[in-house]
Amino acid sequence: MALTNPTSLEETQERAGSLKPVIDVLPESVYDNPTWKGLAYFARDAVIYIGLLVALTYVTNVFYVLLIEMVMALVVSALFIVGHDAAHGALFKSRKMNSLIGHLSMLPSFHVYEGWILGHNRIHHPFTVRQGFDFVWHPSTPEQYAEMNWMNRFIHRVEWSWFGSGFYYMHQVWATKMIVGKPPKRWTKPVRRDRWIVAGFVIAMTVLFSLIGVAQGHSLAGIIWLDVRTVLLPFFFFTFVIGAAVHVHHIAPDIRWWKKSEWTKFKAQMEGTTVLRIPKGWNFFFHWIMIHVPHHVDMRVPMYHLEEAAEKIEEAFPGTVIDKKLLLRDYFSNARACKLYDFDDARWMTYREAKQLSNLTAASS
Repeated sequence: MALTNPTSLEETQERAGSLKPVIDVLPESVYDNPTWKGLAYFARDAVIYIGLLVALTYVTNVFYVLLIEMVMALVVSALFIVGHDAAHGALFKSRKMNSLIGHLSMLPSFHVYEGWILGHNRIHHPFTVRQGFDFVWHPSTPEQYAEMNWMNRFIHRVEWSWFGSGFYYMHQVWATKMIVGKPPKRWTKPVRRDRWIVAGFVIAMTVLFSLIGVAQGHSLAGIIWLDVRTVLLPFFFFTFVIGAAVHVHHIAPDIRWWKKSEWTKFKAQMEGTTVLRIPKGWNFFFHWIMIHVPHHVDMRVPMYHLEEAAEKIEEAFPGTVIDKKLLLRDYFSNARACKLYDFDDARWMTYREAKQLSNLTAASS
């Protein structure tokens, strides 16, 4: 009998579930996170955010407000990604510094810091693309969709459309899991505290800009419009940016979701997300978060080292990582093709395909 090829045995072990062989190829340099660098990214994004708020206190024309809000959405997203890195403990060596900057960075996006850590670090990352566990863009099966009432079907069709990513994120991630969801007992106190911090921020911002509106001599309608464009619209537009970003990370015809019995860490983190190449200028706002595979392999890698980490991973595991240029049309085509998921056949389906399958099954029975 021929001896087992060591390389083949190694690959078998990798596919069996362990991420250790992947983490082992990452050099120490990808974990380097000097304090000054994390503070520099936070300060830069915070200054731009404040500058845009100042601009919005003077600009009232709806057209120009919308243009500013589009930039504001990107800046709030940039701050959120800084906070996201801090929440993973990747931005600073100091736990206290990560907590401080993480809390501050997530305030403009109205995110509950400890609630985010619970849902993102403790659930999404350990159970990426696992049926019944990973709640971030978790697909419904054709059977589950068939059992929905008309209202839930309508909500599903809106949230899983190309224009509905923000509504999905606000509903399924932000509101349900972070704002009103009941956390486990040991998380209740920190999550409740951070909910009050976010509420205090929203109230303080509203009061501040209302007073500015009074000082500027605005009418009641003018004050409300000022509050809307400085407090609410930046959050609203942000949710569509982050919703679409998370969608392209984990939803595509070539990204498989797994049953509990078939799921492994290797499959989830190496094949359940993507490396999406965007023009380098866009990383001014997105902080390399589209280089998502190395982030899922090891959350300790700071955002500005993700490209280096991806290069090392792809050298060691050629052909495993989904690495491609991010095109806007791909997001639209993914949204059209990926509505429901058949875990038995391991494939995405449209509503029409699910209905045709249901009719064939009914006819054959």
